[in-house]
Amino acid sequence: MNVRRVTDYARYKLKSSTIANIHSPFVYNLAKTVIYENDDYYAYQQIETIRKKWKNDRSSITVSDFGAGSRIFSGPKRRISDICKYSVKSAKYGQLLFRLVNHFQPQNLLELGTSLGITTSYMAAASRKAKIVSIEGDGATFKIAQTTIKLARAKNVELVHSKFQDGLPKFLNHCNKLDFVFIDGHHNKQATLDYFSQCLTKSHSETVFVFDDINWSEEMKETWNAIKENELITVTIDLHSMGLAFLKNGIEKQHFLLNF
Repeated sequence: MNVRRVTDYARYKLKSSTIANIHSPFVYNLAKTVIYENDDYYAYQQIETIRKKWKNDRSSITVSDFGAGSRIFSGPKRRISDICKYSVKSAKYGQLLFRLVNHFQPQNLLELGTSLGITTSYMAAASRKAKIVSIEGDGATFKIAQTTIKLARAKNVELVHSKFQDGLPKFLNHCNKLDFVFIDGHHNKQATLDYFSQCLTKSHSETVFVFDDINWSEEMKETWNAIKENELITVTIDLHSMGLAFLKNGIEKQHFLLNF
């Protein structure tokens, strides 16, 4: 058990607010209709069935980790079931991504870090008209993600096998605008801020940024604080495991720590 992470989570629970303490109309509406909304959407069962498939798959693959490494795995050889258990976002957060995409209905989505393709499938199911590009550096998990996308029948997804530092600039060169960005990988401060900065060049006032594992390490905490301080960011919501950042015009700069 990681004592620091347990302590961090306990502090978060003590300090975080509920919907009753939100005074921003934008954030209150988002919390009520999206973050704390608990309807059982049509896609949930289908995607969780795919997750179960990988969770029961005890075969091993050799993974190339291009980010900050893993606290769980000591080497490159990993069981698919363990990757699904420890590295893929839980149903709680996958379904939050679904609701965010369902609410904002973005046209152009970018995901940095496909992993097994579970979160990709959730976002794709939320808006079949949206175009989703998901970039993954590791070849072994990329192949599994291809199967996931086929099983989810997510025809609006384009998977790209590339390191972020190579694939992101190429993607942005052919992208007119970004409406929704989910950064889930690398877990390095400078790299994350570089990807964020690059994506900002194709963003607009309604673009939604979602950052994963903002409390994964002290370095990622610093990363999140730097994102909050960016002059273009007006509203942020800290959900402990994920951070939401908005560029909305006409809103006073505010930061929220919500119990999720």
